[in-house]
Amino acid sequence: MFTGIVEELGEVVRTTETGTDSALLAIRGPLVTSDARHGDSIAVNGVCLTVVDVDGGVFTADVMGETLRRTALGALRPGAPVNLERAAAVNSRLGGHIVQGHVDGVGELLSREPAAQWETLRFRLPDPLARYVVEKGSITVDGVSLTVAEVGDDWFAVGLIPTTLKLTTLGVRQAGDPVNLEVDVLAKYVERLLGARAGGGER
Repeated sequence: MFTGIVEELGEVVRTTETGTDSALLAIRGPLVTSDARHGDSIAVNGVCLTVVDVDGGVFTADVMGETLRRTALGALRPGAPVNLERAAAVNSRLGGHIVQGHVDGVGELLSREPAAQWETLRFRLPDPLARYVVEKGSITVDGVSLTVAEVGDDWFAVGLIPTTLKLTTLGVRQAGDPVNLEVDVLAKYVERLLGARAGGGER
């Protein structure tokens, strides 16, 4: 489990195809690798990946075809910045919201609107996810826990403070860029429970 509070802005060192439908990512992140071991979980742009090896501040992780198809990780190239977060410790503060690192879909940055002390970013929202996104609710964009400022039928907007713009990839994303989206898991559980009740599945 993660919190959506990015710990470090890392960098893709290399991407290696390991088959017709898989890849190995090597990512530089001195902070997140400081205590990382084989088998640990690190979220990369909101995608939970398992550490294969750590060497000199660089960790490697296997990415299978399912992940490449359902996320924007397949578009990463050497030199690309990435948001990194280690799995939450049981004694840590939950500064963002409950994030699983299981991407629900890929959105797209539609526009940026700068203001004096913040920026408003508007993203395309895939239709299957729209019912889970509400104004003032939580959403994860490339691993960053954010509060929804506005929502439309096929889009949502968030306001970013200078710290978020400086310390995450959202500060450099441009219109047309793909982003990984994870909706609030609590909304999905509520839908499931209400659906079971409506269908007579309650016991």
